[in-house]
This record gives sequence, structure tokens and C-alpha cells, in this order.
Amino acid sequence: MKKSLFALAALTMSGANVYADEGMWMPQQLPQVAKQLKAAGLKLDPKTLTQLTEFPMGAIVSLGGCSASFVSPQGLVATNHHCVYDSVARNSTPEKNLLADGFLAKTLAEELPAGPGSRIFVTTEVNNVSEKVISADVAKLTGKARIDAIEKNQKTLIAACEKEAGFRCSIPSFYGGLEFYLIKQMEIKDVRLVHAPAEGVGKFGGDTDNWMWPRHTGDYGFYRAYVSKDGKPAEYSKDNVPYTPKHVLKLAKDGLKEGDFVMVLGYPGRTNRHRLPSEIAYTFDFEYPNFVKGSAETLAIIANETKDNKDANLKYAGMVANINNYYKNRQGMLDSYAGSDILERKTKEHADLKAWVNSNPKTKAEYAADIEKIEAIYAKRDATAKKESFLASSYPRFLGTARTLYRLAHEKAKPDAERRAGFQNRDLPRFKATVDGVERSYDEKVDKALVLNSLVKYAAAPAAERNANFDNAMGIKDGMSKVQLQTLLDQMYAGSQFGDKTFRASWLNKSVDEFKASNDSFIKAAVAMFDEGMKREVADQESAGDMQKAYASYMKAKIAYMKSKGQAVYPDANSTLRVTFGKVASRPFGADGTTWTAFTTVKGITAKATGTGEFNAPANQLAAIKAKDFGKYVDPVLKTVPVNYLATLDITGGNSGSAALNAKGEFIGLAFDGTLDSIIADWDYNKASSRSIQVDLRYMLWQMKHVDKADNLLKEMGAE
Repeated sequence: MKKSLFALAALTMSGANVYADEGMWMPQQLPQVAKQLKAAGLKLDPKTLTQLTEFPMGAIVSLGGCSASFVSPQGLVATNHHCVYDSVARNSTPEKNLLADGFLAKTLAEELPAGPGSRIFVTTEVNNVSEKVISADVAKLTGKARIDAIEKNQKTLIAACEKEAGFRCSIPSFYGGLEFYLIKQMEIKDVRLVHAPAEGVGKFGGDTDNWMWPRHTGDYGFYRAYVSKDGKPAEYSKDNVPYTPKHVLKLAKDGLKEGDFVMVLGYPGRTNRHRLPSEIAYTFDFEYPNFVKGSAETLAIIANETKDNKDANLKYAGMVANINNYYKNRQGMLDSYAGSDILERKTKEHADLKAWVNSNPKTKAEYAADIEKIEAIYAKRDATAKKESFLASSYPRFLGTARTLYRLAHEKAKPDAERRAGFQNRDLPRFKATVDGVERSYDEKVDKALVLNSLVKYAAAPAAERNANFDNAMGIKDGMSKVQLQTLLDQMYAGSQFGDKTFRASWLNKSVDEFKASNDSFIKAAVAMFDEGMKREVADQESAGDMQKAYASYMKAKIAYMKSKGQAVYPDANSTLRVTFGKVASRPFGADGTTWTAFTTVKGITAKATGTGEFNAPANQLAAIKAKDFGKYVDPVLKTVPVNYLATLDITGGNSGSAALNAKGEFIGLAFDGTLDSIIADWDYNKASSRSIQVDLRYMLWQMKHVDKADNLLKEMGAE
């Protein structure tokens, strides 16, 4: 087998200008940066970090959106408070508000089911399957034929991988579709909520302090993984037992200090450092500004519609927290981008790449046409996205559900291997969880208000700029007023029974003919939109096939170009396991013109506490701070308990809940945020300004011991 381009890229690292602070490294790459790791302070052999089933990597897990880690032999999982937030909200009622009061299970019997569809994924194997996905025959294809062939190969590999029950396999792409890795994970389905501090701890500072420094947030929470008595993944059952992980992180006995080595192990979501200049311009000139504007409107509508309804307020608490997080994130990126030279610099880098490609007949023949093609494809795609910017948010939630279920009915009529990815038998539990889980996250009045807000803007556009298929299904006509659109929506919602859980679930197993015969308004609209939607999907797949081929070629050219300069190219983050390392560090020039110290302490909590809203620290916590009831968790230099700390770690969304480890690989806290002016690193890493924010283990343990009295968990983790 020929050496992969990933390996070729990795081989350039030994002579590359690689900084300890930059890079979300695949575990396989770490031996190539061993010198940098050792120089930064790592005391472990870097090779141990490449062994996914050994310590410490074997203790790192994914929640399918957040990162986490095993911290006890009884399957106890540590992650962020905001990662368990939805589970807490779904288990809350106006009479028993676990969000406000916090939750602690003193025994296994008291633990609560996490939110519907919650999963813990334990990675067991990773293999390069690039040549099996893009075989010699597939490499010759273009358009939809290429996409279909790639998907067929992926499904074949995944089916073989998942023959072992209890495992979930995936094949994400790296370097823009240039390489593919088969990742095998144990899928633990019975996940239970164990502990979350009060919202005044876990979300202290709320959206005001989100992405800010100094920070005083106890962003931690605990799940537990359960399996059947034979140790295999199983759906929730009272007979299930705690999972016994092969490896567990050990709690650090010594606290961190400024300058100490620290690394984070987790599953970062997406970065965009290899994007084309046109993609950067589209994102920052159109997509992010529209997102910020739309998010502000959505938050205002939810607040207005739920202000007198505590139950609805709880139902939308998770959504509000998520929107607020991204709202501030995107605005922060826009602020960092404004007045910067990112676009100009990226444009020059792209021009230099093209000049290098065109300087040699061989590289020109291999790469030039594909680079031009990908530029043209993105220009067309972005123009379409601008035109349809209000369409996606104009769908009633249950219309989207009905469309998905109708597509599922069509796909289930085919042999499993011939169905589209996402609609196979392996995906049915996810559909069921989604349909069942609506109950605690949906309110018709709120949904209707959100849809109307977007629909008014959508309907105001000329017919030529609207989607005729959607218009016909919804009954939208030129010149409709807001009142008329409201009436249209009232009729559509009144004509559907999708708000009933039993009715909704029954459509998971209905046939295409049964969908066609239904008089339910959302189902009728879904059926009416299907044929045109499938035509659109085919056209999109034609474009996607050409895009995959061209973008992979672009990345191949970039790797070759950077190699010619002696520089490394690590892949953009894609929700796969990564390692980033750096140091605990203050920042001399904060955004407010002051020096940012490396640590905050509990003194800042009392200074900020107002007793209401986002700064409503629990009374028992404030009393413990006032009494200086700190026990063994006092930092010898700070003379009090540290809360959060800054580090030069390269993280992004998805890293939430990632374990922070010291030089010996011991658990020293949880990554949960970054500073507002450094989140632009998703697109353009800035070594001087990038800082990640972690909750200090000592604060977690102090809060659990002296405030929440979680002695059972402390003993379980070996902290006592």
C-alpha cells in the first residue's frame, strides 16, 4: 500500500516551525512533535498518547457534541455543566427546578436518565481507509456518481465494522475529503445524570461572562455510563449496571501554577484554517452577520413567549443557552475580523499557492483546473445560500419532522444497504429518540412565533427568489400580509396531530402509501414537497461530487506546497479525537488594556455576586467563601481556592468538557471556553492572543466537598 498523504504531511513536521500552542493534533501525529512536547514539559512518552486503548487516551470519550472522560472505575464521566445542561433541564419541573437548585444523586438508584438520545462513545480503533473509499475506479468518477460510489464504499466498510454489536462506526474525511479514517466506537446508550451544581455555580456569569475573562464559572457536571449485566451496551433498564472502563483518569494531587505544562484531550468540532478566501468573505460578510441578527430575534421571541410560562421557559432553556453561546461566539468573531488583515493575508497565501502550482508544468497539470473549479463551485453555492437565507427557519418544527419521517418511509422500502446514509437500520434508534424527545423541548406557541418571524421576511421576497415548492405546500402567495401568514400558520398547526406523542411516534413505521393518504396538514405538506426536494437533492449531489474531487485536489496541492517550504499541515478539526498542548499562562495585553492573570479565585465570586440573575451564587457557597472554609484546596501562592485558569491551548467548539491533564497525564480540570478575541482562531490562529479557559480541579473538588456535600462522588474518584 502506498504511503498516505496524511503520513507524508506528518513527515514534514520534524523540520517544520511547529509551535506548542498551535495545532489540534491527531494522536498518530504526536511522535512527530515529540521534541516540542518534551520541550513544553510533558513527562510521559509521547508514543503512549498514540495508543487509543491505553492510558490516558482510553479514558477519553465523546458525548456526540461535547467531550468527556472517565474518572472512576464505576463509569463516572466528567464533562462541562453546559454539556449536561439539557439533561438537567429535561428532568426539571416548575415544582422541582434542578437547573436552579442543582442535582446530586447520593446513590446509584437516585441517578436520572439523561436527555433522550444521550450517548457516550468510547473510541477503540482508528484505521486509514482512504484507498478503500476512493478506490481507483471511484477516483475516475465525477458528480453524483462519485458521491454515490463513495457512500457505497463507506456503508460497506461501516456495515462490516458494526457486525460486532454495541459499536458505532464512522468514516470522517480529513484534509477536505483527501483522506478517510474508519473510527470504531463503543456506543453506550444508557447514560444517567449524576451531579450538576446549581446554575449559580455551573453557569455563574451567564451570557454576560460567556467568552470573557476574568471568569468564575464552575462549568462541570457528571454522567454515568451503564451497560447490561454482561458488560455490553444496552438501552436504559433498571437492571443495567455501571460500565467498567479499561482506563480512568487519576486526579492530580498537586495544583497547577503559571508556566506549567497542560494538554487537553477531546473532540473539537470544526475549524476552518484551510478555507479559500471566497469562503472567508462569504462567512464574515454575510453568514455570520445574518446569524447574529437572527439569533437576537430568536432569543427575544422566546423570552417574550415564555415570560409567563415556567414550563415553556424550561423547555427552551437548552435552546436558549445554545443560541446565546453561538450568538456571542459569532459576534466575537465578527469583532475580531473587523479591521484585521485576515482576508488580505489569506488571499495572498492563496495567490502564492496558485503561483507555485502554475510555476511547474507538472503541478499545473495536476492541480490548476481543480483549484479553478472549486472557486467556481463555491461562488455558485454561496449565491444560492444568500437567496434562500430565510427558507430554513421558515419551516414549522413538525413540518421538518414530517418530511424526515416521509423520507424514512421511502428509504425503508429499499434493502438496508441501498438506503441513503442516515436512514439505515443503524439510524432508527436516533429517529425514535428524536421523535420521543420533542415533548420536553417544544411549545406550539413559541414555535409558531419563531416561524412567523422568518416567514414574513421570506414571503416579502419576489416569487423568483422564493422556493415555489415550499410556497405551494404552505399556501404562500405574493403580497401576503403578516396577518394572512399568521392565519395560514394557525390553520396548518390546527390541522396536525403531531403535537401528540403517540401519534407522532406511530409514523416511524408507516408506509409511503399511508403518508399519501393522510390528511394531517404537516404530512400533506411533506408529501407535496417530496418530489421536488428529491430533484434538488440530486442536483446538490452532482455539485457535491465535483466539490469533493476538486477540494481534495486543492488540499493535496496545499500539502505539497507547504512541504516545499518545510512546513507542517495538520487537518482541520472534524469532531475526531485530538490533542492540543501548551502552558498555563497569563496574558499581558487583555482586550480591556489590563493584564490578565492566569488564575481567578473564589474572591471574584463574592465580588460579582448580586443574588439575582446571572450572578446568583448560592447562599451556602457564599457562606463557605466568607468563612474561608477551604480545606485542602487552597493554592499556596493565591492563598485561596482557584476557580478558572488560562492556557495557550488550541481548542474550539466540541472541546467543551475535554479533560485538561498535567505533565504526568493527571486530571487537572476541564476546558470549557476561550476568550472572546481569540475565538477567531477557528479561522486564523493567533499565537499571541489565543487563550483557552479551564475550570480548575481544585474548585470542582472544593465545591463538591464543602458546598454540595458530594462525599460519595469524591470517595468514588479517589479524592478523599
